[in-house]
Amino acid sequence: MKYLTIDSQLFIKNRTLFKAKIKGDNLAIFNANDIMPTNADGTMPFRQNNDLFWLSGVDQEESVLVLFPNHPDENMREVLFLKETNEHIAIWEGAKLTKDDAFKASGIKTVFWLDELETKLDEMVSKCDSIYLNKNIHSRTASDVQTRDDRFRNMMTDKYSNKAIKEVAPIMHELRVIKSDIEIALMQNACNITEKGLRRILPFIKPGVMEYEIEAELMHEFLRNRSNGFAYQPIIGSGVDSCVLHYIENNKACKDGDILLMDFGAEYANYASDLTRTIPVNGKFSERQKAVYNSVLHVMKEATKMLAPGTKFKEYNAEIGRIMELELIELGLLDKHDVQKQDPLKPLYKKYFMHGTSHYLGLDVHDVGNFDWSMKEGMVFTCEPGIYILEEELGIRLENDILVTANGPDDLMKNIPIEIEEIEGLMNN
Repeated sequence: MKYLTIDSQLFIKNRTLFKAKIKGDNLAIFNANDIMPTNADGTMPFRQNNDLFWLSGVDQEESVLVLFPNHPDENMREVLFLKETNEHIAIWEGAKLTKDDAFKASGIKTVFWLDELETKLDEMVSKCDSIYLNKNIHSRTASDVQTRDDRFRNMMTDKYSNKAIKEVAPIMHELRVIKSDIEIALMQNACNITEKGLRRILPFIKPGVMEYEIEAELMHEFLRNRSNGFAYQPIIGSGVDSCVLHYIENNKACKDGDILLMDFGAEYANYASDLTRTIPVNGKFSERQKAVYNSVLHVMKEATKMLAPGTKFKEYNAEIGRIMELELIELGLLDKHDVQKQDPLKPLYKKYFMHGTSHYLGLDVHDVGNFDWSMKEGMVFTCEPGIYILEEELGIRLENDILVTANGPDDLMKNIPIEIEEIEGLMNN
């Protein structure tokens, strides 16, 4: 891995939190993600299962973690199973984790090779009442691909049909949503790398530059700072495509007079950052661009203040809608009399601001968490209002990553330029 070694105390503490959640003689099993194929003998880059990583720090394929807090043998309460390396694998793929490497990364003392999984699992299951298994129950999941966890579940339900199967995902969502100090530091580092990327590209952008050239400059800066790259597919959309929420083609020339919306973030140690900045291609905002930009910035600043313990999403979104309405009226995009008569279930502002303002952020870009929960200290959210005026080919979105604290919101991107004067100054320096 490119990132620096993470203190194993993070994973030791995480497992302690998790084990306190499963009562009685129960065990939980976590599988690594698959290495997904492309064509012929090609594969996609490996990305570890976030729950397994959060609990162990093991960032290697074909790994299995079994937690059995009440096992009568203390040595079997935390067990890792790893792919055993050999000279052939070491030459062709690079050496895999040794048992000692795994202990140093995770703090788990009991490590077996994967070929012992079946035997050890039989012994452990014989002593448990129920089995917690993992499943992707994220509200946005849309994949029909069978995962390693899915296949493992099928095997377990067939082989151990007398054991109750329970869902571990709700527990993991509840735990992962609150970030520890070490996690916050990792996320801050991801944000800092993203800042370096933005500062690199602002002087680089000029009329005629290709959107993919900007993407390439960002990737260069990310990789040289120990990031694996983008936390998600970057959006580099100029002109009319600044109004396309998930434009990822990034294949056009940026034109003089156009606005350029860039939504990107570096990943560091599997943790995501998520930034959006909208800038003038020629380095100078027009008066109209400036007016819309300042409206979005105002909404963002007001929304950020509300990211505090106790805030409920329903009330948060309603208040942001009210503020956005006032800005759209000021911009001449909505009529105040029409707003007064609008159907509250179909607010008019949605024509120009059609997406949510905040989502959870962490190991996933759209991290686990429930929008029915009140906000709590230690949660991290994006704050990303936007105004999209398709008929003017003008889309403005701004986004920072905000940590909820007892002392008010802590903007992890507070050092990243956002004011018009800062943006224009860096572009024309």
